[in-house]
Amino acid sequence: MTPPAATLRYVALGDSYTIGTSVTERERWPNQLVARLPQLELVANLGVNGFTSRDLIEVELSKLPALKPDVVTVLIGVNDVVQGVPSSTYKDNVIEILTELRALVDEDRILVVTIPDYTVTPQGGSFGDPAQQAAAIRDNNFVMTQLAAGLPVVDIHDISLGAATDRTLVASDGLHPSGAQYALWVERIAPQMEQLLAR
Repeated sequence: MTPPAATLRYVALGDSYTIGTSVTERERWPNQLVARLPQLELVANLGVNGFTSRDLIEVELSKLPALKPDVVTVLIGVNDVVQGVPSSTYKDNVIEILTELRALVDEDRILVVTIPDYTVTPQGGSFGDPAQQAAAIRDNNFVMTQLAAGLPVVDIHDISLGAATDRTLVASDGLHPSGAQYALWVERIAPQMEQLLAR
């Protein structure tokens, strides 16, 4: 018999969208991803509600060496928008994040996920002018996508816009994605991750 392949240690970095604010643990997208891809072992979800790109640098990156990840995902930037962090500052932080990740993890084992658009949710207007916030989210997604050159970037932004008309895609807090929306993300993320793991 062929022995089972060793699992790869997976660490998820990010904010409320990674830790899955207002959904159960199994509904979080990193958990749904490992349920679909058994070769991944989720050893840590370091996402923290409200974290900006600077918070990720100062808190999450420092934990990576001890965790010894084989695979890392990163989704960060929405709280930079909420807190009015300039795009130039976000850009500098993303450069620092991706440089550090490339130093800690094989470049073929890093996957980036874009920021969803919360402005279309029932509570989306509570964080400033929706049109301005939506434009800032698109700007940060452009920055991350450009700087992640050479890394796989999974764009889920368009999926999040579906929450404007389908409220089953919104969690009970009226703001964050539901487990159903995260499942749609995983439908898009999983094939990219499989390609990444096949390298």
